Amino acid sequence: MNRIHRSGFTLLEILVVLAIITILGTLVGVSVARHPGQARRTAAETQIRIFRQALQLYRMEQGMIPTTRQGLEALCRKPDVDPLPARYPAEGYLESPVVPKDPWGNPYAYRSPGPEGAIFEVISYGSDGEPGGDGEAADMTSANL
Repeated sequence: MNRIHRSGFTLLEILVVLAIITILGTLVGVSVARHPGQARRTAAETQIRIFRQALQLYRMEQGMIPTTRQGLEALCRKPDVDPLPARYPAEGYLESPVVPKDPWGNPYAYRSPGPEGAIFEVISYGSDGEPGGDGEAADMTSANL
């Protein structure tokens, strides 16, 4: 008796996996929907950490960090104002060809040097897009993460 062994998944197995994914997605969606302000703040903190890592890599490879004038754009494309990096990678330092905005649609602020001896600072001004504020409008900065 010759049996042919087939690999793969049955339709029932695929449907069960899809049902589980749908249930988990619904639970996560409901949690995020209940706390949109906190979800945005968490997203902004994550983006600031990504900028910080990209800026540290830029510094290791270029021996300097972008100036305030060059801004975070220097992580996406080679700066065209001095000081020019010597070995800028073709793909840049971020996965995006443009600097992403914060979760409220505002641009991130960048300055170099940063406050209190920091080499740089990346800031999201929160939901109001203005310095200061409380709650969802409170500033988030790379200096505090």
